[in-house]
Amino acid sequence: MTGHTRPREGEDWLIRTLFALFLLAGAAVRLWRFGSVPEGLNQDEAFAGYEAWCLLTTGRDSLGHSLPVYLTAWGSGMNALESYLMLPFLALFGRTALAVRLPQLIVGLLSLPAAYGVGKRAAGRWAGLCGMLLLAVCPWHVMLSRWGLESNLAPGFLLFGLYFFLRGMEDSHWLLPSALMYGLALYCYATLWPFVPLILLLQAGYALWCGRLRLRGREGLWTWLSAGVLLALALPLMLFLLVNWGLLPELRLGPFTVPRLVVMRGGEFSLSRIPARAARLLDLLRQQGDGLPWNGTERFGLFYYGTLPLALAGLAWAVREAWEGLSLRQIRPAALLLIQLAAGLLQGLTIDANVNRVNSLWIPVVLLAGLGVWVLCGRLDPRTLAVPLLIYAALFVRFAGYYFTDYAQETRSHFGAGLEQAVDAALSRPGEIRVDRGANYARVLFYSGQEPGEYRDTVRYTNYPSPFLDVEGFGRFRFLTGPEEPDRACVYVVEQGPRAETLRDAGFAVENFDCWAVAYWDG
Repeated sequence: MTGHTRPREGEDWLIRTLFALFLLAGAAVRLWRFGSVPEGLNQDEAFAGYEAWCLLTTGRDSLGHSLPVYLTAWGSGMNALESYLMLPFLALFGRTALAVRLPQLIVGLLSLPAAYGVGKRAAGRWAGLCGMLLLAVCPWHVMLSRWGLESNLAPGFLLFGLYFFLRGMEDSHWLLPSALMYGLALYCYATLWPFVPLILLLQAGYALWCGRLRLRGREGLWTWLSAGVLLALALPLMLFLLVNWGLLPELRLGPFTVPRLVVMRGGEFSLSRIPARAARLLDLLRQQGDGLPWNGTERFGLFYYGTLPLALAGLAWAVREAWEGLSLRQIRPAALLLIQLAAGLLQGLTIDANVNRVNSLWIPVVLLAGLGVWVLCGRLDPRTLAVPLLIYAALFVRFAGYYFTDYAQETRSHFGAGLEQAVDAALSRPGEIRVDRGANYARVLFYSGQEPGEYRDTVRYTNYPSPFLDVEGFGRFRFLTGPEEPDRACVYVVEQGPRAETLRDAGFAVENFDCWAVAYWDG
């Protein structure tokens, strides 16, 4: 598809060896102590896990919807794909962090060879290796692969969609898996709903202009089949919007439900604050982070400081390639990568961005940086690639050392380390269980394995209806809102600190579980 240089004679073995080494390094840092670093669960991954547990055990979500196309969860919804992908792992491993996080891990690992495939088609095998290595050692992508935020599936599925689309330019059969990946991306992240169609329209328009996308004959059949797959996957979400805009009642599509949310969030997309959002987006790129410890580290940034100039070099090369391809009516894979980059940038201009809200942007940036390394160092002589690749290898070793030591300790409280054990200990004792609100009810739901029907019958909200429901209690659990006199008939699950000390001073027995404590009267 492009005029990249073939590997010189004798280089094939080296490229294969480096591919294996880069894949092994990327897998090692994602697999080592997987499920225990970060220790505990983020509240979002806990709720996705609880919804998956409800679906596995009852065929319904936490609010009783049969196989919903979108989860109600907090009240204003949660993307459903990750919960469905968790089902086999929950069946195998039970309610564990391992089961919750395995979908992200698998998508993260598969993204590495996909990155190679995109780079290879853009500029050759050495460029593919550069992009693959930069993604394999990328702090943001390593961290993303190790915990289960449902929206963080989106970058991987967009990458898979692009990779298979490029394959589809060589053989139209591959358009079908591309359509499947892009369609599933819609179930990863609701903010992508306007942008996946945009990506597809631009990619298809470009391919039609270049004469590589057929609408007639045998090859055209695969085009139309792919369009049908996309439409079939998008239709439930179109109906979901109509239901939640009040134009249709809640629907059943066979075993599936198109639910009406408690509150439909609005106003996330807006064209009224583009200058402020552009400034925010530039800050994210320049600072390589948003301060949230699960999205990145201040010490290493999203993709290491100094990478952005490489991405700009890759961008310049890609723009030139895309322009030449348009002029000659030739498919240039770099142009298709630029389409995904542009969609990510547009997404950042229409929403209040943080790292995970514009997560579709970062893989294109990393792949462009890989192209930048190739352009600056390896275009004429691949041997010169040794210098930047060794630099990134050294940065990677430093990051991995930090991640599994200091970072693992620094984030224990953010992920509620010890809460699972504390909830188990509390459940082993009779009486009402009063829980610090900082535990978040989603984590308590997951760790307790609260029976879904009992949850629906007993849940009490403080702010119903609301986009983000606040729970006063359910089942045996009640969430503390402020200081209160200790009740000897109750068991307490509290954070380590003043409340635990108050209970200890009142004569309660206190058991410590990392960042949490369980207090009970044992007199």
